[in-house]
Amino acid sequence: MLIGRKQEQARLLEAYESEYSEFVAVYGRRRVGKTFLVRETFNYQFTFEHAGLAHAPLRSQLDSWRSSLVDNGLAKCPRPHTWIEAFDLLKQLIRQSPSSKKVIFIDEMPWMDTHKSGFVTALEHFWNGWASGRKDVLLIVCGSATSWIINKIIKNHGGLHNRVSVKINVKPFTLGECQTYSDSRRLGFTHDLVLQTYMIFGGIPYYWQKLNHRLSLAQNIDALIFHRDGELFDEFDQLYASLFRHPEPYLKVIKILGTIRAGMTREELIRHGKIADNGNLTRVLNDLESCGFIRKYSSFAMKTKQAVYQLIDFYTLFYFKMIAGNNVIDRDYWMELQETPTFNTWCGLAFERVCMSHIEQIKAAIGISGVSTIVYSWFSRDERPTGSGGQIDLVIERKDQTINLCEIKYSKGSIRLTAEDNASMHNKIALFRHETKTRDAVRSILIASSSVVRNAYSDDFQNIVTLDQLFM
Repeated sequence: MLIGRKQEQARLLEAYESEYSEFVAVYGRRRVGKTFLVRETFNYQFTFEHAGLAHAPLRSQLDSWRSSLVDNGLAKCPRPHTWIEAFDLLKQLIRQSPSSKKVIFIDEMPWMDTHKSGFVTALEHFWNGWASGRKDVLLIVCGSATSWIINKIIKNHGGLHNRVSVKINVKPFTLGECQTYSDSRRLGFTHDLVLQTYMIFGGIPYYWQKLNHRLSLAQNIDALIFHRDGELFDEFDQLYASLFRHPEPYLKVIKILGTIRAGMTREELIRHGKIADNGNLTRVLNDLESCGFIRKYSSFAMKTKQAVYQLIDFYTLFYFKMIAGNNVIDRDYWMELQETPTFNTWCGLAFERVCMSHIEQIKAAIGISGVSTIVYSWFSRDERPTGSGGQIDLVIERKDQTINLCEIKYSKGSIRLTAEDNASMHNKIALFRHETKTRDAVRSILIASSSVVRNAYSDDFQNIVTLDQLFM
């Protein structure tokens, strides 16, 4: 059952109905459901479907291609020796197909571009020299190595420049979509449990489908992650190794960013991580951003070169805070861990990331859906006059000369604000005004994971957004 993805499906079907041949690129984080989306949209019916082999040499890739051609109906199929020959065989399959629109689905394409294989050149020749000259070909390419899809296909400066007619970025599920998915799987999760699951896995369907409806959430986490035989026990290593041929420099950057809540500038990364300042670092940062593991943002009045890189992938964050360095393999480890300060710290940090990934829901809750905005975290790098620094979890800078400063609070029970909370928020607002010299109106928002007890301090916020509103 396909949850959500209505816009993505509509774009795929529109390309199918086009009177011309169309070239579609589908990309997004690994395990986000790209392949499932394409297959469900076309009811698993393709003129040709093929998936590249992970970490396999050219010979193996070509043999696998031939096998897919045979499976899809090309009876007389010699063994290709080059990608040019391989695509020539695909032409034969397309010519013999009686379908009015020939749907060609090539999955995990980045794996097929092995060293000096000539794959991209052959793809260019196939599309430019043949398929685009017809009116009946729908070519859909897909891959989890998002940076490869963007750089080699979408932003190609050679023969494929501007050839992609439809670009579909498959995003993780929202909280609301995860609730729908949870209900379809009969998990019986309340909003609170969906939130807890989201803070671990984000909106990645692959992880959610692993949950057993016969077990509680805590039992599921113990069984999947903290047992040596659990399906996700070594997910972290597999995740990065499957995306990057040489994952070491990526993991080094990720591990450094995993130690700093608000993120780091490029200069700080170089200094703290003792990383060489060269083009390789630029490529690593761009690749990680493209794949959805980190985000790049500029805070108020920051120059571009002072942009901050911040870890945003939920599972990776969970790994660093709750799994890395843990040698305990205990049947009830996750349940016991929930009573520790480490757990509470992670909850606060993860809930911040949930809010960052639900900006549209927050804007709708405070009535500014139609207002153009820039979103970032803000932190003072200078000492304020009183001698203490400050950080604002989420800033929504609006085009209507208003800035919303968001205070994000996580709690399992009801939240009761205190005089200390009130003073802290007022100090942050004062610090923000002092350092940014903004002339815009500044309004405070409280985003809470549970209900808020109304008192004089809660009334000091212009808006309060609660968990249920993030599910809208």
